[in-house]
Amino acid sequence: MMSATGLFMEPLSQAFGWSRTLLSSGPSIASASQALLGPFFGLLVDRCGTRRLALPGVALTMAAIACFGLLDGSAAMWTGLWLCFGVVSVSIKSTGWTTAVVGNFATSRGLALALTLGGTAVSQTLVPPIGNWLITELGWRAAFVWLGLGWGGITLLFCALFFHDQNDNARVLARSKRSEGEPIASALTGLTVKQALRHSALLRVALSNFIVMLLTMGLSVHLFPILTEAGVSRSSAAWLVALGGISAIIGKVLTGVLTDRFRPNWIGGITLGIAALVFLLLLDGVRTYPFIIIAMVVNGYAQGTKTQITGYLTAGYAGMRNFGAVYSFMSALMALAAGLGPLIAGMIYDYSGGYGPFLVMGTIGCAIGGFIVLTLPDFPEHEGKSKA
Repeated sequence: MMSATGLFMEPLSQAFGWSRTLLSSGPSIASASQALLGPFFGLLVDRCGTRRLALPGVALTMAAIACFGLLDGSAAMWTGLWLCFGVVSVSIKSTGWTTAVVGNFATSRGLALALTLGGTAVSQTLVPPIGNWLITELGWRAAFVWLGLGWGGITLLFCALFFHDQNDNARVLARSKRSEGEPIASALTGLTVKQALRHSALLRVALSNFIVMLLTMGLSVHLFPILTEAGVSRSSAAWLVALGGISAIIGKVLTGVLTDRFRPNWIGGITLGIAALVFLLLLDGVRTYPFIIIAMVVNGYAQGTKTQITGYLTAGYAGMRNFGAVYSFMSALMALAAGLGPLIAGMIYDYSGGYGPFLVMGTIGCAIGGFIVLTLPDFPEHEGKSKA
């Protein structure tokens, strides 16, 4: 939905006369719901495993997205649909996927996270041109249905066939040991939830991620109208956004490899900080068409790595003992930031008549966020390197 929201702003505004603030409020409502429910979901992940939560969550999210095709111009309906989407989609946010990956990989954790979370980059690449084609050829109502059921159907199939996490593996092992009369002991080490909430490095990770996520998600949702208002055609804008998706795939894999080989906070700080360049190059008076292309490449490279970097750093500082619960707080902050960002960008646009002040804010904020991560300390030794 985040990859497609910008595509629907113009058609919905023409159909119902809605403002950018109202249109931007939808993702904000969903993200606020996810932020509130995220910590509870993290506790469930630690107790139930991710598979039991992800499979029904995918099915419900498919239905929620398809229901947007029923919009009738009611602002209350728009709000209600985003609220429903936010509630059901908390089960398919990054907590589940990240918990499964970091629980099964240690030595090659960065690359494993990159390959798994690279799905969002694939979405960023394919959704803009496909979504724009669906809206143009079939109308925005059918586009919501096809994006929901088509994307969700593929996700549900692959999850049903292949998705298992450390909790699933532990339950199988525990049943085997019980049947053989062997003692069962937990091999997971790390901080308690209270310790994690007071850990300075984790608090700094949370602050940096909140700042950068707020700004970059605000940009992401409004990127399509930013480009079209700069004189780029809808078709060209869709392909430029898709170019960022291709760059995001490269960025995820390269960042994953680098975090496995060098200090993760250095790689993370540089990657997050470079997002400041994107806002700078899109400023009126600075941007040219070549600069827009450079901005899309850099934006794609940096944008897709935020969740990946946060998961890697959280596992490194907190360990796996209560990773689901600890990371869910990080995820809740990300969801809150992702909700506030588009709303703030929309309000700035409606108030000032342009995106200039928001782009200046993004230039400064992303530089600060990158510096915070760059200055983090080394990881403590929570776990061995016996896994893949």
